[in-house]
Amino acid sequence: MTKISQNQDALFVGIDVSKATLEVALDDKCETEQFSNDDAGIAALLARLQSLDVTLVLMEATGGFERALARHLCLSGLAVIVANPRQARDFAKAMGYLTKTDSVDARVLSHFARTLHGSERCEQLLLRLPSVEQQELAALVARRAQVVQARTAERNRLPLAHRLQTKSIHTIIKALDKEIQALDAEIERRLDKHFKDKLDLLKGIKGIGRATQAVLMSMLPELGHANRRGIGKLVGVAPLARDSGTMRGRRTCWGGRADVRTVLYMAALSAVRFDPTIRAFYQRLKAAGKPSKVALVACMRKLLTTINAILKSGIAWSPTYPQENSMKIA
Repeated sequence: MTKISQNQDALFVGIDVSKATLEVALDDKCETEQFSNDDAGIAALLARLQSLDVTLVLMEATGGFERALARHLCLSGLAVIVANPRQARDFAKAMGYLTKTDSVDARVLSHFARTLHGSERCEQLLLRLPSVEQQELAALVARRAQVVQARTAERNRLPLAHRLQTKSIHTIIKALDKEIQALDAEIERRLDKHFKDKLDLLKGIKGIGRATQAVLMSMLPELGHANRRGIGKLVGVAPLARDSGTMRGRRTCWGGRADVRTVLYMAALSAVRFDPTIRAFYQRLKAAGKPSKVALVACMRKLLTTINAILKSGIAWSPTYPQENSMKIA
């Protein structure tokens, strides 16, 4: 794990990422430098930063254009945070940065990095690269989702299609079906090769099929390492308080990793029907007056924390798996 330097003279680098360029601020007052967002530009930026005493590099998530840079910075040993753009913008407004340009944004991110460095949560926010196997599996899972979406779009065109279009649409659907089968086979092969030990622990849990397993293994590398509250917040199924003074607001779940949350939702729907423990938990919440969706999200969280506890403890699931122990382990 990358450790953050405590050198008071070290630099806090802010990088505003776009498709074509990287706007780099070495602090929140100096002139910015610009590099191209390609292999040559990233190599030049790495050489520049490695000649300096950099404490922390901060950039915003930018639709994927930041991934290559973040990966290279981490591999070079630098501490990196990829911040939520909303949080970065809220920080800018709070600090009085009303102008918005690439250079101003880079300086804001540098200022944000310096502020986060003094926070006790800084270590938790550092980017930790998933393993190569997880990255490759995530790429396959994401591609499968894209192809399924394309197939759905073609199927939706059929009812209103002209008769001259129908043959073409059926041809495309057949090709997409074949591609999905190929992707499923490759995902299955990689799950068996790289994640078999973990998945063996989860055998028998209702609702946790191959699609869910693939998403959990590839897009939630913290599974089995985070505590139960942390893993719930990462996925976006932990209720968050909204209190002020004597006012007690409604607890809500928001944020988190949508892809993981989607498969957990489908898994919970199955578990509520076929898993006696989850079904009893769901029925107890409904009997207490909870809305159906609230009860279902609670089941999603229970499934997630159970899986997290199993992987953390190394104790395989069984129909009599001790739920109270899973909470203690998490």
